Amino acid sequence: MKNLLALSVVAALAITAALSSCSVQAPPITLNASGATFPAPLYGRWFAEYNKLHSDVRINYQSVGSGQGIKSFTGGLTDFGASDAAMSDTEIAAVSGGVFLLPMTAGSIVLSYNLPGVTASVQLPRDVYPAIFLGEITKWNDPKIVAANPGVTLPDLPITVAYRADGSGTTYNFTNHLAAISPEFKAKVGSGKAVKWPIGVGGKGNEGVAAQIKGTPGTIGYVEYGYAQQIKLPMATLQNQAGKFVAPSPDSGSTALGKVELPENLRAFVTDPAGDGSYPIVTFTWWLCHTQYAKPGVADAIKGLATWCLTDGQKLAPDLGYLPLPANVVTKVQASVSQIK
Repeated sequence: MKNLLALSVVAALAITAALSSCSVQAPPITLNASGATFPAPLYGRWFAEYNKLHSDVRINYQSVGSGQGIKSFTGGLTDFGASDAAMSDTEIAAVSGGVFLLPMTAGSIVLSYNLPGVTASVQLPRDVYPAIFLGEITKWNDPKIVAANPGVTLPDLPITVAYRADGSGTTYNFTNHLAAISPEFKAKVGSGKAVKWPIGVGGKGNEGVAAQIKGTPGTIGYVEYGYAQQIKLPMATLQNQAGKFVAPSPDSGSTALGKVELPENLRAFVTDPAGDGSYPIVTFTWWLCHTQYAKPGVADAIKGLATWCLTDGQKLAPDLGYLPLPANVVTKVQASVSQIK
């Protein structure tokens, strides 16, 4: 009888311990996020890898463009947003409780094109590619393009411009660069997540612009480097501020990024980087996070995810064509991450 009583007590204790263990176990969390298409391939890899390590955290990311990402985040439809254009003071003021802007990776914007029979990377001078997007240079065998490409036979083919039709951080950074190097572009078109292009055809996301480029010989458009690399689109070699023709690559992008001093609010735009080896169009891309989260577990989940992306996740960036953040940038971003509540 005593043995049976002892066994019953042990069993009861075991059940109590098991129930106690279950009661303190955090429930699975799904983080909803949306925004930039520019870093979407890297984010997809990050979130899948993180879920393998932390099966209780699932990230649902919708690649809908920076403009829509900011709107959804501001409207409380997502836990965090993503944008290639850091939120303005006005946009931040519209979010109750404040926002942390977290640069998470960086990349280059490239000019991809469809020129049948041309195998060499086309070199585009600093005064030429803004003129193309203004509709002032309209043929691939324009004398200015021919002069910059000795030994390359350029076709007598009309230039068709492809641009982002959606509100886009890629457009924001590309037009910021064009406005920085061309006073005429700044006066006629300006810069922003969406602008009124004087010519061309629109496509939604990197995918839409790439489809326009692939579908029509003679087309040129701007897309993210990693995306162009992934689908094997040709990429132009661009003349930088130092007058050098530089091809897009992780090295030339990192060289440009190394010129940036990140301020305390973590907003910095690289509109026209100096240096012989700098590729001329590079950008950070940001997560948009609330300073405080009411829903239990969300703040800790976002902090854990962001910390992993800023450390182990950075090692995955070059494989997908992105630029790992410099160590001094990571330190500043992690300081902001630690303040999320």
